[in-house]
Amino acid sequence: MSDPIAFRIMNEIGIIDQLGTTLFERAMPHDLTLPQFIVLNHFVRLGGERTPVELADAIQVTKATMTSTLHRLESKGFISSKPDPDDGRSKRIAITAAGREARDQSIEAIAQDLAAIEEAVGRGPLTAVLPILSNLRNFLDKRRGEK
Repeated sequence: MSDPIAFRIMNEIGIIDQLGTTLFERAMPHDLTLPQFIVLNHFVRLGGERTPVELADAIQVTKATMTSTLHRLESKGFISSKPDPDDGRSKRIAITAAGREARDQSIEAIAQDLAAIEEAVGRGPLTAVLPILSNLRNFLDKRRGEK
């Protein structure tokens, strides 16, 4: 009996995630870790300010893990924090110009690898699979709070 197609797809995505993480972490400038890059990329994609709890929820890590990541990013000058006017116990976090530049430099650091992927797989198939992966991400994102 063959495994269900949805499982096989999720398995492939998991393996791709592991391989992609290794590729990224080997190339990242500024001693960035993948979790730090993910926070910077989150801000570039969505803009605005977030609280540490909002970031932890969005990235699905504990508040303690996010606090540690934010501390390291702030020490590098890649994010700024200020008191949250709505909650005196919290902070509002935003990306800085240096953080945006570090995020862009990280992508530039793997540009050759990304080009090799595009050449090996083909732009057409990559373009075709992107909406499918986006739909899968949206479905899983909507369900993450359930159970």
